[in-house]
Amino acid sequence: MVTETAMITAPAREVEGLILHLQRLSTEDGPGIRTTVFMKQCPLHCWWCHNPESISRKPELQWFESRCLGCQTCVNSCPRGCLVMTPAGLQIDRERCEGCGTCASKCPANAVELLGRRIGIEALVAELLKDRVYYEQSGGGVTFSGGEPLMQPGFTAAVFSRLQAAGIHTALDTCGLASDEALNRVLPYADLVLFDIKLIDPEKHRLYTGQSNEIILRNLLTIRDRMLAGELPRHLWIRTPLIPDATATYDNLTGIGQFIAEHLADVVERWELCAFNNLCRDQYKRLGIEWHYAGTPLMSRAELAQMADYARSSGVNPALVFPTGAARIED
Repeated sequence: MVTETAMITAPAREVEGLILHLQRLSTEDGPGIRTTVFMKQCPLHCWWCHNPESISRKPELQWFESRCLGCQTCVNSCPRGCLVMTPAGLQIDRERCEGCGTCASKCPANAVELLGRRIGIEALVAELLKDRVYYEQSGGGVTFSGGEPLMQPGFTAAVFSRLQAAGIHTALDTCGLASDEALNRVLPYADLVLFDIKLIDPEKHRLYTGQSNEIILRNLLTIRDRMLAGELPRHLWIRTPLIPDATATYDNLTGIGQFIAEHLADVVERWELCAFNNLCRDQYKRLGIEWHYAGTPLMSRAELAQMADYARSSGVNPALVFPTGAARIED
């Protein structure tokens, strides 16, 4: 059985980081215009995960049917024989695949892509500094998201420290399930923490994410205590994904709001309610994974407004509540 402690233990030496990709000109992961670095590996397995390619700790393949020429170059080049072309499309033996990327490099149509690449600290910093003008003019910066950046704490802290030295604002987007060591390494270099509270009930949290929220809430209170003690003169935002019939309920939102009002009122600057989106449906398909929410539509504006009303009625300062994301277009 894998324990929560084992799930959040990270490698001791991180000269390189394993990232998915950079998203430039982002406006949804902190203030201003930002570059978001999406990291590989996450200790949670949320039913609604919008970045399923970020969960695994190893590089993974995805196949684009629309690009495929049917030449089977990928099949013939795989050193482990993990690929088979069938009438239904390319089948990937993901248990045997080690993510070497040989097939992706050989594919003449870029129909096979490798998700996850290793990059050095200095190389990533140099790439991120290319967007300095956007950060400076908009009050933005760099956000590390995931996956879970605290699964690679040494790498995250090293990049953040160099960015801060260059005058760049840093934001940590975290699910909160991390070791004390990881928190201690990264928090001093995070100007802003975007901290998820997905579900306040521990059993429902375990059901929908695979883990209890006990460590998560404890870590959040640790951050609060360090901020109040002046050890972390930073900023804290709470984020809650609005998932139909899971997190987007009266009980959950009022429960989270009561927790914020009781324990975090002096430190939280913003509570974001992040609207459900289904743009990742094709990503699940390309990874060969069935998605629980594949047939779930976006929420309507009225539904989003209702969720915001639930949150604002919970006892939290109503001015802290910010619904974000797209709503369903209705006739």
